Amino acid sequence: KVWGKTLRHLLSHLSPEFKAAFDIFVLGAEDGCISTKELGKVMRMLGQNPTPEELQEMIDEVDEDGSGTVDFDEFLVMMVRCMKDDSKGKTEEELSDLFRMFDKNADGYIDLEELKIMLQATGETITEDDIEELMKDGDKNNDGKIDYDGRTLSCVQ
Repeated sequence: KVWGKTLRHLLSHLSPEFKAAFDIFVLGAEDGCISTKELGKVMRMLGQNPTPEELQEMIDEVDEDGSGTVDFDEFLVMMVRCMKDDSKGKTEEELSDLFRMFDKNADGYIDLEELKIMLQATGETITEDDIEELMKDGDKNNDGKIDYDGRTLSCVQ
């Protein structure tokens, strides 16, 4: 638990982004935690196709309380590990390319409609309220759009 508190303190400026990502993972989850089912959906949305065993291994690596699922504190640990691993192979340019892939009209932002298309591609039933809440979490300056902020990467490298 000390690790989780320290991590939250160090990454407080990234917390809104992590919270928005966590909320996407747990859409439809009854317990508000990430299971292999939710993790698998998001991984497939990102073009990955891990086996059920690989998904369970990812969860087991950060599951401090042995619940078999990942709560928000454990999710922070998972994100730091992923970001650390990604920084070895992914450049800021590659992350920007990924953002642009979701930015269908190429205006430099992900608007509500683009977010809706992206979330519906997961195959999940997502309500308008869910989509609006996720937009609110990702929209830092309340302009109705999610901006790409390259500073996120520079903070962890």
